[in-house]
Amino acid sequence: MIRFIATLSLAALASAPGHATEPAELFAAHCAECHGPSRLGGIGPALLPETLGRMRGPVLAEVIAAGRANTQMPAFSGSLGADEIATLAAYLETPLAEVPPWGPEEIAASRSLDPEYVPAAAPAFDADPMNLFVVVESGDHHISVLDGDRFEVLDRFPTPFAVHGGPKFSPDGRFVFVMSRDGWVQKYDLWSLHEVGRIRAGLNSRNIAISHDGKWLAVANYLPATVTILSTEDLSVARVIAVADRKGNPSRVSAVYQAPPRASFILALKDAPEIWEISTDPEAPPRHEGFVHSFETGMEEALASSEGLFARRRIEVAQPLDDFFFTPDYRNLIGAARDGEHGVVVNLATGREIAELPLTGLPHLGSGISWTLQGRRVMATPHLGEPRLSVIDLETWEVVATIDMLGPGFFLRSHETSPHVWADVFFGPDRDAIHVIDKETLEILRTLRPIPGATAAHVEFDRWGRHALVSIWEDDGALIVYDAATLEELKRLPMRKPSGKYNVWNKITFSDGTSH
Repeated sequence: MIRFIATLSLAALASAPGHATEPAELFAAHCAECHGPSRLGGIGPALLPETLGRMRGPVLAEVIAAGRANTQMPAFSGSLGADEIATLAAYLETPLAEVPPWGPEEIAASRSLDPEYVPAAAPAFDADPMNLFVVVESGDHHISVLDGDRFEVLDRFPTPFAVHGGPKFSPDGRFVFVMSRDGWVQKYDLWSLHEVGRIRAGLNSRNIAISHDGKWLAVANYLPATVTILSTEDLSVARVIAVADRKGNPSRVSAVYQAPPRASFILALKDAPEIWEISTDPEAPPRHEGFVHSFETGMEEALASSEGLFARRRIEVAQPLDDFFFTPDYRNLIGAARDGEHGVVVNLATGREIAELPLTGLPHLGSGISWTLQGRRVMATPHLGEPRLSVIDLETWEVVATIDMLGPGFFLRSHETSPHVWADVFFGPDRDAIHVIDKETLEILRTLRPIPGATAAHVEFDRWGRHALVSIWEDDGALIVYDAATLEELKRLPMRKPSGKYNVWNKITFSDGTSH
């Protein structure tokens, strides 16, 4: 099987250290062979500020000087001086002077299908294929496929560098698609336990979404400002859509979501006060972006901007919105306003803002979950900047309760069969804590500390809701399995910074307790 190299390596240099002092010369001499002459990546990842945002300043210089264990990234402290290392680090933090073209031809040229892949007629294991977990181990850029009944690893395969945004499953649960910050999309067959192939859909990307029928995969890009739509069957390019507001000003795409009842993708735009809806229905009606005299059948006196498959609809909002939460029927979404002080409710049927929510402290709406509380539908969201959860009535759009926590959290999880909400305390000195909250009383029943001092985060349930899995978000971390009813630890699996885990059944059925 072909294994692709996906480690951070500033790397493997053919030339001996010379006396180059100009940043571009240093890069050409010591980095270009693995990372590409344009810094866009090769066998090593892209070296752009957009993709290296978490390794700025002295941390990036330390990586250059000391290398990275268990990767092909060597240490350069013996061949480069401290000034040269600082110069090179500063150069890598500098944006490219021009964004290189990355359209259909460049994307198609990057596609690589694994010639050793053979689709299996049935799962190549005796585990329940609907109760598998895909565990992203960001410590060394791998994914582990976990049997959700016996909690045994069935396979562990390398991914592109810095997988981000959450894997997405085909509607039948057989295939999983993952995406990296560098824009690489990887397709993996969970039945065959084998990679199918990969393609680079962007240069710096945010996340992916799969269509309601499983035919299309949308990739949200920061660089360039596009959304790329791929065929899930063979990863071929179906469409690359430049993203710009009505005046033609380009905008990065913060995220893309699927809206199955609407047969569409929903896009959050980073730099424009618009939300885009892109149809995944071949029979989608015409979309009008100008003035229309009449919408009566057969009486439209306007030219449609698009119709059918991938037809685009613009929804104007007061300001750019990020981090969407959708109501279970996908009629409404809540978006976080740029000021971090409130949320906005947008009705997707009418294309209008219908309410504003007092959500201060950077609500993390994308990890929100919903359930029924005393006969009414509510959702809850953590706040990245405040130590509390907000509980919102999805009919009145009122904040009906707040739950004080030990610190700001990042993720929430639950399950239809569970009476509990599990919330991490990702930021601050108590990041090793997990709160278990009663869904009816909204009281914290118990605070777990799986490993004192180690970050605990991102809970996920198995398909039946019997077990809750917690990540120890450290390089020498672990996956800890709890009995979801008794809250007792059952098993501990060592893993390399397991940043997220995703259950096939919960994801493809849109479980109430799992973010979508």
